[in-house]
Amino acid sequence: MTQTIFMVGARGAGKTTVGSALAQALGYQFIDTDLFMQQAAQMSVAEMVAQEGWLGFRRRESMALQEVTQPSTLVATGGGMILAEENRRFMRQQGTVIYLRAPAAVLARRLEEYPENAQRPTLTGRPIAEEMLEVLAAREVLYQDAAHHVMDGTLPLLQVVEQILTVLQRETVK
Repeated sequence: MTQTIFMVGARGAGKTTVGSALAQALGYQFIDTDLFMQQAAQMSVAEMVAQEGWLGFRRRESMALQEVTQPSTLVATGGGMILAEENRRFMRQQGTVIYLRAPAAVLARRLEEYPENAQRPTLTGRPIAEEMLEVLAAREVLYQDAAHHVMDGTLPLLQVVEQILTVLQRETVK
């Protein structure tokens, strides 16, 4: 198997953590689109949004997605990557899309525990628990639309990786 694997889900779902462990297990290259964009632009996500607005940031995000998609690569996407229909369609056509699902309360707790990982400016200006509820309510259907497989992002890391490997193995047998 060499097709690209895309990890989608909300901020704090574990896309980078699970994605890097899964990439290592598969012998894949790992790329986080947010980190890729920050390195390419030499600025943080917050700076990109401040300079270009969310629309400019989303444009950069779509270009980054296409740029990093290649065989034997696992791509951890930003939480809003699925907002553009073209991105959802592109990922579904170019590889396998895994949605790491976690409830808003879990996401908020993770983001509060690891604030340095929350590199993005607030989307709503509300406390993180309220923001995550609102964001998930708006995006759940889009994550589902993009995904080939939905995985429980609340399980321990190794268990999530094992479950994804099992699903991917079944896919290649078909």
